[in-house]
Amino acid sequence: MSADGQSSIAGYLETVFSLKGKVILFTGAAGGIGSVICKGYARAGAQVALCDMDADKLTELEKEIRAEGGSASSFTLDLTRMGDAADCVKRVIAACGRIDVLFNCAGINKREGLLDVEEGTYDRIMQINLKGLYFISQEVAKHMRESGKGNIINMASHNSVGMLGGCSVYGAAKSAVTALTRSMAVEWAKFGIRANAIAPGHILTPLTTVTWEHPTRSAYLKERIAMERPGTPEEIVGVAILLASDASSYMSGMMVHIDGGCLAGGVPWDFDTRYN
Repeated sequence: MSADGQSSIAGYLETVFSLKGKVILFTGAAGGIGSVICKGYARAGAQVALCDMDADKLTELEKEIRAEGGSASSFTLDLTRMGDAADCVKRVIAACGRIDVLFNCAGINKREGLLDVEEGTYDRIMQINLKGLYFISQEVAKHMRESGKGNIINMASHNSVGMLGGCSVYGAAKSAVTALTRSMAVEWAKFGIRANAIAPGHILTPLTTVTWEHPTRSAYLKERIAMERPGTPEEIVGVAILLASDASSYMSGMMVHIDGGCLAGGVPWDFDTRYN
């Protein structure tokens, strides 16, 4: 292909998928998945407002993004504190001028059986994974309503539709996130706001390494994933860019699964075929 042809392709892809000029408020930015998506957003041209409780990790991430020539700024955010969401949104708007995209990625989990969960654990998981997401979305939507457009991306989970043992509270919260995403899409479309969710499958991060190194749990998971391996945070970035960009301008109220064929049915049973 000629240099002109390559330039034409690059120009077209940039027109469709570029995030240049977009301000993205990203919660849970310091996490294993969040930090990778934030870097991807910055590389695609976005100005990323990095929000998380961990100030040290935020500073490190901001430095990494800036070292690559990207645009990022850090804002501490504690979703367990009512009022912190509104304050964070105000600070981001004051610093960045506006918010074009909100990515709700903040989330926690503690694996316990239904009979083991105590009220404090239940409340903390729900506070961050659902209540915090709800009210920061509300604050950002008020701003987007004034500008007449906006885009919200929520981090759902495979546990939104399929469960593992010991994930009752987390699964309940993530199931609610998918329903909330549809509510946002329906109620806020008149304001020019669309909302979608990403449902990662079983992704390898520092927090899930212990599961993937477990002799029985790792085997259990691989049997249920058609690709027979965990995903990586980098494999979520492409869909994240799609949803944040104008390429998905007519897409709203949807949940996109990135799970290596887990929901499709996993590894099939033995069947007759000439091709092995």
